[in-house]
Amino acid sequence: MSDLLVTADGPVLRVVFNRPDRHNALTWAMWDGLYDACERADADPGIRLLVLSGAGERAFVSGTDISQFAAFTDGADGVAYERRIQRVVDRLERVRVPTLAVVQGYCVGAGLILAAACDLRLAVPEARFGAPIARTLGNCLSMNTYSLLVHHLGPARTLDMLLRARLYTGEEAHAAGFAAELCEPGDLPAVQAEMEERLLSHAPLSMWAAKEAVRRLRVAGLPDGDDIVAEVFGSADFHAAVPAFLAKESVSWQGR
Repeated sequence: MSDLLVTADGPVLRVVFNRPDRHNALTWAMWDGLYDACERADADPGIRLLVLSGAGERAFVSGTDISQFAAFTDGADGVAYERRIQRVVDRLERVRVPTLAVVQGYCVGAGLILAAACDLRLAVPEARFGAPIARTLGNCLSMNTYSLLVHHLGPARTLDMLLRARLYTGEEAHAAGFAAELCEPGDLPAVQAEMEERLLSHAPLSMWAAKEAVRRLRVAGLPDGDDIVAEVFGSADFHAAVPAFLAKESVSWQGR
């Protein structure tokens, strides 16, 4: 079975990240498949809503599959990686129809980025949101991703989440306004159906105008950050942390 399931359910295009045994960690093929799903959503006039979710209850997406970082040799590889995922994140943010992320379990790293790029997020209290890279890989995010997090959470919460490597609960994400709706797991199908029905009943162009205007406001004046990415991904800390993470060993951070 495919690691990424894309199906049309009437006017709803459903994308399911389908690696539950790996907490739905993303492979390169899954990243590319999500880009293609966004293209499909815009190309099919019958599609009125795009919904992202993870298979199982343990994770929405737990990040990019870390084993893929083992081939990185220098900072240029980090820049190329961030540009590759930004292409997909930007495409998701530009989809003309409303986008909804349905989050159960871990929504971390790349999962957090994808959820932030969606228009709305529905979560359960057991969901966990964050990017704990300061205690795992010692890498960094792209400037666009930092902008997305500050846009949704504000600078104080963003720094709290990243510097302390905190995972926000579903309740905290809802209180911060990141999750539009919070419900118990047993109520999730009904609440999701109600949200989808409401979105499908509204004027498509009004919704597109709102989301596109908000996107343009966010990216206006977005600075370049390739130098930050190159320095961190090219560091000794990162290149020591990847094999240590895969071997489930600790890292002694050197700051270089």
